[in-house]
Amino acid sequence: MEMSQLLLLGDALRLPLADENVQCCITSPPYWGLRDYGVDGQIGLEATSEEYVSNLVAVFREVWRVLRTDGVVWLNLGDSYAGSTDGILKPKDLCMIPARVALALQADGWWLRSDIIWSKPNSMTESVTDRPTKSHEYIFLLSKSINYFYDADAVREPANSPLTKLQSHHDPTNPKYKSVPSDRWLDQFNGRVWGKVGSRNRRTVWTIATQPYSGAHFATFPIKLVEPMVLAGSRPGDLVLDPFAGTATVGRVCIQHRRNFIGIDIKPEYLILAQQRTSGVQVALPLPATGDER
Repeated sequence: MEMSQLLLLGDALRLPLADENVQCCITSPPYWGLRDYGVDGQIGLEATSEEYVSNLVAVFREVWRVLRTDGVVWLNLGDSYAGSTDGILKPKDLCMIPARVALALQADGWWLRSDIIWSKPNSMTESVTDRPTKSHEYIFLLSKSINYFYDADAVREPANSPLTKLQSHHDPTNPKYKSVPSDRWLDQFNGRVWGKVGSRNRRTVWTIATQPYSGAHFATFPIKLVEPMVLAGSRPGDLVLDPFAGTATVGRVCIQHRRNFIGIDIKPEYLILAQQRTSGVQVALPLPATGDER
């Protein structure tokens, strides 16, 4: 199977892609008010949290356009605290940006299917003494329609439930149990076959350490965080999109698991780093000769 990996310089508000061509979108937009990436038109430096949420809604309208009807989105967002210039929140208020974005996307037509806690055991220390140190972020699973592709078996996790022992309780005289495969287990209350012996459906708290990166990028996805999104949200040969590609961690995981990938970023320097991180793989990187000529 021929795989295609493509990096493009562009704006997430104007995706250069055909309608309904992407199976899965995995992305982490710049967080509001956190840092200046030094690029005109960047998202994250809006004067108010409302403007930031509005811009992300506009981005995901573009994602909606290019996403297949049965496609899904995995959206990672962190939170921030209000300063003195927001005009909506009080200084030191927790902004609840992930919740505001999720509700706005839900109101805009997306199905919000899951909110996942990314627990970071090696989270950065914070110089605060009047609240706990934050050690988690959010991941939202969104779909374009009520029915969509999701491979639950691909991301099952080890089980500690006693239900995994029920395969020894099969009664060959009971028609309900006759067709149960030997490597599956079932719920003794309704006879439903759930999954492989010794495994369970993936839970909504993912404990995954952050990964250091020596390049000039402040926030890179851990590979172990991206892998379950790729595996559950796409099949080999499907097209995966990251409209805020950064240094293309999503692309690296797609290469490993034989998915096609398109990464888009507004900052040329990050695309150069992304190309370096995917060395040995044919990656098209159409950079302009000077500056950002979007």
